[in-house]
Amino acid sequence: MSEGTKAPPRGRVLAGLALAALGVVYGDIGTSPLYALRECFTGEHGLPPTVDNVLGILSLIVWSLNFVVSFKYISLVMRADNRGEGGILALMALVRSKRGTGNLRVRRSLLLLGLFGAALLYGDGVITPAISVLGAMEGLKVVAPAFDPFVVPITVAILLALFLFQKRGTAGVGLVFGPITLIWFICITLLGIRGILLDPSVIRALNPWYAVNFFAEDGLRGFLILGAVVLVFTGGEALYADMGHFGKRPIRAAWFGLVLPALLLNYFGQGALLLHDPSAAHNPFYALVPTPLLVPMIVVATAAAIVASQALISGAFSLTQQAVQLGYSPRVTIKHTSHTEAGQIYIPEVNQALAVACIGLVLAYRSSSNLAAAYGIAVTGTMTITTVLYYDVMRTRWNWPFWKAGGLAGLFLFVDATFFAANLVKVQSGGWFPIVVAVGIFTLMATWKQGRSLLAGIMRENTLPMDLFLRDIARRKPPRVPGVAVFLTSDASGAPPVLLHHLKHNQVLHERVILLSVVTEEIPIVPEEDRLRSVNLGEGFCQVIAHYGFMESPDVPAITDALSQPPPAGLGLTVNLMQTTFYLGRETLIATGRGKMATWRKKLFIVMTRNAQSAATFFRLPPNRVVELGAQIQL
Repeated sequence: MSEGTKAPPRGRVLAGLALAALGVVYGDIGTSPLYALRECFTGEHGLPPTVDNVLGILSLIVWSLNFVVSFKYISLVMRADNRGEGGILALMALVRSKRGTGNLRVRRSLLLLGLFGAALLYGDGVITPAISVLGAMEGLKVVAPAFDPFVVPITVAILLALFLFQKRGTAGVGLVFGPITLIWFICITLLGIRGILLDPSVIRALNPWYAVNFFAEDGLRGFLILGAVVLVFTGGEALYADMGHFGKRPIRAAWFGLVLPALLLNYFGQGALLLHDPSAAHNPFYALVPTPLLVPMIVVATAAAIVASQALISGAFSLTQQAVQLGYSPRVTIKHTSHTEAGQIYIPEVNQALAVACIGLVLAYRSSSNLAAAYGIAVTGTMTITTVLYYDVMRTRWNWPFWKAGGLAGLFLFVDATFFAANLVKVQSGGWFPIVVAVGIFTLMATWKQGRSLLAGIMRENTLPMDLFLRDIARRKPPRVPGVAVFLTSDASGAPPVLLHHLKHNQVLHERVILLSVVTEEIPIVPEEDRLRSVNLGEGFCQVIAHYGFMESPDVPAITDALSQPPPAGLGLTVNLMQTTFYLGRETLIATGRGKMATWRKKLFIVMTRNAQSAATFFRLPPNRVVELGAQIQL
């Protein structure tokens, strides 16, 4: 549980970070008032807007927001940071780092569970842009019913423009994210106050007894309505995932200082409106807006929805980068869109997949009410998995006693499982979509991880121990040619197969040979002083191990530049990039019927390998300085 070595931000710095956090962290949860309360009364299991139902549901919303977000995530889960970074993959890395202790089978199960939770986040990332923008544009129907046919086409156009813009980077847009979201929260606060003035008695819903009585009176229907109540905190996981961008204190300040009060006031305003005029249940958010201000409010809501969508899209990019570095995804095209912010990246493959899925969802479901049926399962599933991993961290890393860790995790699991069970009834009406997405992505990530492990084992069998290799070089003394050769290898324990093939076929070696291994650590960012470890092996050979965090991208040219630095940071070796030859192995994989891995998964792994970004591009090697040597390998 570390806040880091830096002093916590204060004053203007804290205010600036809190403002920036509004756009990135709270965009998703902030746009929930567009559709959340409406779904409680008009959705598939909606209830009539009677006084008891309105007060009961509002009470549920108040205490759900405070328990799930304020208590669970803001107060407790955010303490489980990995060197300041949060999110389910960062939490997985904490679990992975303890893999040498305890029951290995349990630890493997936890890692698979965390992997499935990460896969669920992709489902959330697909639905959020679609439902947020669609919910904002549905205000056009309130302005005039004649605009109804244009809602879906305009939504598709906005989403298409948003995804096309991604390749330009988010640095410029990011400067206005916070102010736009600030305007949004001010607007929904004022609308909420306006609504409460219609019937101030709505404040009674602050009493949790109304939530208890609601369940007692409505029974099964009260339980099922939790599937709509969950929409009020769908962005809760983002608090944890984006912790590393801003820090805990700004996120907490923004939540308690603005976001939570604004959300509660708006929900209460909508509830007061329903007490005053039950017919407003068809769209209580826009019904709060004075008629002359409807169009400006639609513009503000659309801007806020775009901000919320951008945060989820950027989150999918970051999640994919972490998956690649941790070995759960093939190499992809990672483009850095900022010279100053390492976290601002663009991944074309992910962007295209999200664009197709989001636009397809809008065209298939055609309304935010229909999309709401698909929402919730991914969110509650990820929340439940986070709780399980959090329990492991409490027990194994913080050494909390069982009664303390178990009692807290048990309380969280009870709430998470209740919301998850209420959302299971949505499976047939659309909830299957995030499950299918999660199962598909989980299968790909698990297959890639197992396939790479299998391939690494085969490669180790073909690796010659370095001491034997160097003794053979000293004895044979092969011809040496001027220059530097860099052999990239994933196994630093011996002479890589690509080096052996090169020596076998070309019968020569360069004057200086560098065996370079890139290792991903279980921390987000590796300090520069710990980046390189080098050993002079003799006979003109050097072994270099470059360490990167799971939120960093390897850069081999930067490594070669660092090698020119004097010891201990480098080798004191002048390496001219344009006079250096980089040797890579390119394996042709053949699936066989033997082994622990199913044949269909081997074939899937082979397809993924063929479509992965080339190692030369991923490691940023100059194309005209790369030599690839191929070999056939039976899996």
